[in-house]
Amino acid sequence: MLWLEVFKFFIYDSIKIILLLSVMIAVIGFFRTFLPAEKLKSWISRQGVLGNFFASLFGAITPFCSCSSIPIFISFLKAQVPLGVAFSFLITSPLVNEYLVVLMLGFFGWKVTVAYCISGMLLGIFCGIILGKMRLEKYIVNDLVDSGDAYVSVQAKTFLDRIKFALNESVSIVKKLFLWIMFGVGVGALIHNFVPQEAIQNIIKGMGVFSVPVAVILGVPLYGSCAAIVPIAVALFQKGIPLGTALSFMMAVAALSLPEAVMLRRAMRLQLIMIFFSITTLMLIFTGYLFNFLQNILVR
Repeated sequence: MLWLEVFKFFIYDSIKIILLLSVMIAVIGFFRTFLPAEKLKSWISRQGVLGNFFASLFGAITPFCSCSSIPIFISFLKAQVPLGVAFSFLITSPLVNEYLVVLMLGFFGWKVTVAYCISGMLLGIFCGIILGKMRLEKYIVNDLVDSGDAYVSVQAKTFLDRIKFALNESVSIVKKLFLWIMFGVGVGALIHNFVPQEAIQNIIKGMGVFSVPVAVILGVPLYGSCAAIVPIAVALFQKGIPLGTALSFMMAVAALSLPEAVMLRRAMRLQLIMIFFSITTLMLIFTGYLFNFLQNILVR
């Protein structure tokens, strides 16, 4: 029965991500024919920190897990949106969404929910700013995110041309990502069904002051949406684990995962993935300690 659950998880997530990838790249590719990538890049670049804020805000209203956010992230890169701004979306999107807000209101109350949503957006904004300042564009795989503006400006003059361009772009990118998506989702399906919650709970509970970094490090390789992890965070908190430790575990599972790293490997080099994961992990640890410090104020 366990292997049947693995298979069902693999089929469902594979179809979901492939469809999302195809549709989002086609839609954004279509609209990109009306607004050349250079103009879009120029406008967003002039926004400074506001660009990171808008990307993080957009991430907060999209109900995607870390892997499902990758298609839109790649579409941003295709449109030559600055890398740091695109990362602000990629980080915030799996951390904050309307489903999570409803669940957290029911389990933790409004104070924790509001503080969590604000911290999720700030995490995306600050990590995006830091990554953007590091000038890491050289680690992007060029054949995947090359804008192809010459084709747009010369041939995409009619509505039908724009549709053709969008569909061709979607098919081209899906072909390049297909095997990486299949492998990533397969790894996620195994982790999701074979990693026991009780073992994680026992390890975190015995770490004392180091429980936050241990919780984050344990959460990073795992795979699941933030909404699906809320009950686990609640169980950890009810077992006596501090609020920030429980939430940092939940955020690590949602924001970073091994399947996500596998899928991103097709779009960027290993160095950039390691930098992205390292900076986000450090920020998650800081957020966990901050919530532990504020626990008596937030939980009453």
